[in-house]
Amino acid sequence: QVELVESGGGLVQPGDSVRLSCVASERTFSNYIMGWFRQAPGKEREFVAAQNGLGTSTHYSESVKDRFSISRDITKDAVYLQMRFLRPEDTAVYYCVARRSGGFPSSPASYDYWGQGTQVTVSS
Repeated sequence: QVELVESGGGLVQPGDSVRLSCVASERTFSNYIMGWFRQAPGKEREFVAAQNGLGTSTHYSESVKDRFSISRDITKDAVYLQMRFLRPEDTAVYYCVARRSGGFPSSPASYDYWGQGTQVTVSS
C-alpha cells in the first residue's frame, strides 16, 4: 500500500505561484506514474498532470499545460506541482495520485493510490 501525503496548498491571489509537494511512502516510488488531479466544488475530479517514473515523459491537461509544471525527486520519494499565473478557476482540492501501470489516463479510476488532498484557493 502506497501512502501519499500532499502539502503546500493555501490561499493565494490571482497571478501568484504555488508549489505543491507530495511524498510517497513506497520505496519503489520510481516505478509508478505519479500525477495530480483536482476537484472544484460541485465538479468532478479533473486530471491535471502526470509524469513517468524516470521523469522523462509528462502529460498535462489543456487548461494548465502552459502554466503548471510537474517534477519529481526520486531521492526524496517526492513529486511536485509548480503552479504559476494562478486563476480563480484553479481553485480546487488538489490530489496526488500514483499508478502502477504505464500511460497517462485522465480517468480517476485508472489511478491506484490517492493522497488526502490539499486545498488551493485563488481569490483576491
